[in-house]
Amino acid sequence: MSIELLRHAVAIPSVSYHESEVAHYLADYMSKNGFNNTQVDVSGSAVGMRGSGPLTVVLLGHIDTVPGDIQVRIEDGKLYGRGSVDAKGSFCTFVSAVQQLPENALQKARFVCVGATEEEAPTSRGARHAVTQHQPDFIFIGEPSAWDAITLGYKGRLICKAEITKDNFHTAGDGTSASDDVVEFCTRVKKWAQDWGEKHNATGAFNTISVMVQSIHGDADGMEQVARATIGLRLPPGLHPTEAQHQIFEHRLPGMHLNFMGHEVPYRGEKDTPISRALRIAIREMGGTPKFKVKTGTSDMNVVAPHWDAPMVAYGPGDSGLDHTPFEHLELAEYEKAIEVLKRALIKLVGA
Repeated sequence: MSIELLRHAVAIPSVSYHESEVAHYLADYMSKNGFNNTQVDVSGSAVGMRGSGPLTVVLLGHIDTVPGDIQVRIEDGKLYGRGSVDAKGSFCTFVSAVQQLPENALQKARFVCVGATEEEAPTSRGARHAVTQHQPDFIFIGEPSAWDAITLGYKGRLICKAEITKDNFHTAGDGTSASDDVVEFCTRVKKWAQDWGEKHNATGAFNTISVMVQSIHGDADGMEQVARATIGLRLPPGLHPTEAQHQIFEHRLPGMHLNFMGHEVPYRGEKDTPISRALRIAIREMGGTPKFKVKTGTSDMNVVAPHWDAPMVAYGPGDSGLDHTPFEHLELAEYEKAIEVLKRALIKLVGA
């Protein structure tokens, strides 16, 4: 049943902002398989609950994907398809594990599965709505870590859009073009990031600032030149997005307009918490050696961390190196093992 759940969910296209069909499918599945109060909420997220105990455990995954048409198929024990790893596989793991919980666990806690929308977009609509609806004691974020690993944190994010307009002039004349200025600004931001790392003695990908020029474009109509660039930054713990924005703003060129978005705060949780202990024991029971990870990307963990003051980890099956690639696939044996690990961990976590 868990494999069919995953196959059907992956087979329904759900690029960010277009998650309605898969959300209704998941809500309907949960309604038919022991969940209460199932719904597609106002953010478009699929929500289902089980249990009536005093504790609240929120399992928040995302059901949207990046674009990319990968033929959904099962070959050699692997399910291919966009979202199989990132991150419908993780959310289906959540639903399947909660579906299998025994009655004594359901008497200890209320388990809330949220299949959130727009995680792959700057809006994170589903997670931002979820923080207004629940006050969890424990939080699981659905992202691929591999069945025997626990993700403790993600870097923060800031997106900077730069634009400059200048009067047109002959290319043999003095001065810089609008495109020259945008390129210079990108170079300054990269140099600032390097200097920040050196100043703070930061080493390693998780503790330094990552800068990527995501797009750059220049044009002219004979009267004006216009150039634009989008720069994506991944921020380490210790650097708040608003502080990064302030420092980047100081590097703009005259006449340049900057617009910032995606202010996600870096987060790194503690290694020894009730959640990590429960998962470590369950992984060992299944024959694995627990591993801890931190990720250089960003997830809904960053969105909810400023609002939910509770132990939190990210967990889910799959190789995150396959995220967003044309080869995205999930090994079904690992998926089923992750379900069993999570089920055992949830039982231990609530003391059942």
